[in-house]
Amino acid sequence: MSDPSTVLFDQLAKLGIETTTHEHVPLFTVEDSQKLRGDLPGLHSKNLFVKDKKGAMWLVVAEEETEIRMNHLHKRLGCARLSFGKPELLIETLGVKPGSVTPFALINDRERQVNLALDAKLARGDVLNFHPLRNDRTTTISSQDLLKFIDSLGYEALVIDFDAEPEPAAPN
Repeated sequence: MSDPSTVLFDQLAKLGIETTTHEHVPLFTVEDSQKLRGDLPGLHSKNLFVKDKKGAMWLVVAEEETEIRMNHLHKRLGCARLSFGKPELLIETLGVKPGSVTPFALINDRERQVNLALDAKLARGDVLNFHPLRNDRTTTISSQDLLKFIDSLGYEALVIDFDAEPEPAAPN
């Protein structure tokens, strides 16, 4: 079976983006990652694949310690109420299995069906770490280069400061 990250690394190279990738045992949760990463510098993330009641899909990429309140997230995103997307839908749209979801998976969303919400901490960060479409590796990239990659795919990230109080809803 071919390495699913080959297309990703080819795209990054075409964009002149330098990355460093570390191999490790498969990681499925933030807790797994925190136990095994040692002193790998940079910010790390948690990635939520969610779908709203109207069918809109979102990839929410937040710094790993950021508190995401699912019952309020739809207000921050400006969409209908959310639930976690089913693994089959994740595989169908982003081409990755649960545990391997990161903004790199947007390269597989050929029809651009998924919306992207990015934590402001990551957008303003320096060095970021994500799984490169497989959870047995971690790839380090600069935040500026991550935004360049996202832009090259035709996405515009909704950057959210999850630590700030949400804006009050506009009156009807």
